[in-house]
Amino acid sequence: MTIAATAPIAASGGGDGFHAPGPSIFELPAAFDIGALGVTKPMLQVVLSAILVFGLLYAASRSRSLVPGKLQFAGEGAYNFVRNGVGRDIIGGHDFAKFVPYLVALFFFILINNLFATFPVFQFPTFSRSGMAYALAGLSWLVYNGVGIRKHGLLGYLKLQSVPSGVSPAMYPLLVPLEFFSNILVRPVTLALRLFCNMFAGHILLVLFSTGGFYLILEYGGIGYVAGPLALVLAIAVSFLELLIQFLQAYVFVLLNAMYIQGALADEH
Repeated sequence: MTIAATAPIAASGGGDGFHAPGPSIFELPAAFDIGALGVTKPMLQVVLSAILVFGLLYAASRSRSLVPGKLQFAGEGAYNFVRNGVGRDIIGGHDFAKFVPYLVALFFFILINNLFATFPVFQFPTFSRSGMAYALAGLSWLVYNGVGIRKHGLLGYLKLQSVPSGVSPAMYPLLVPLEFFSNILVRPVTLALRLFCNMFAGHILLVLFSTGGFYLILEYGGIGYVAGPLALVLAIAVSFLELLIQFLQAYVFVLLNAMYIQGALADEH
């Protein structure tokens, strides 16, 4: 449910006072059904974002020239930001280049889905649904574990990730399970939680200020005419803060992916 949709509901109060927004605002009805599957707004946003990422990157690279136009210049700048600032600096060596397309696509896919929370009409962060965030983290888990197993073999990779170097074998019974749990099992969970929680909390806060502002103006009058507009100003301020967080979360997710890939390819733990 969008901010515009929730504002009249919360502001009217229905005679029962103001009801603060909760997790129920993320339970969206299906836009349409395909057989037994109800297709919701987050599902549509995922598909649309994939189309937008492909379309924008294709358009930016379609007519390459020595003197780039505005779209090519913007595309090259965004590409180099991920290639040099994440791929080359984190993965390094000669291995980083083959992961750059994945990292670039991942960055813009997450960024566009995060920005949907701010765009009019959409006004819903895709990754505020935990299933979406966990699915993306699961893909990351397959990628960095896959490249590690491919380079070192299954047993060699498990040894790399689970057996710390420079530690007495007497400590292995304690450290090996912890390292395995931390490096193999926990990483996708923390990846997903970081993205999900930031998008979830930001949307809740934005809806709270928006609906609370309308409620104060419509129901209280007097002091509400002061507090209500103040709450709406705070909603606008939170929206700008969310823009920064949306970018940072896309960057951090891709940065950690690069770090995990680098760790999987390294010869020592």
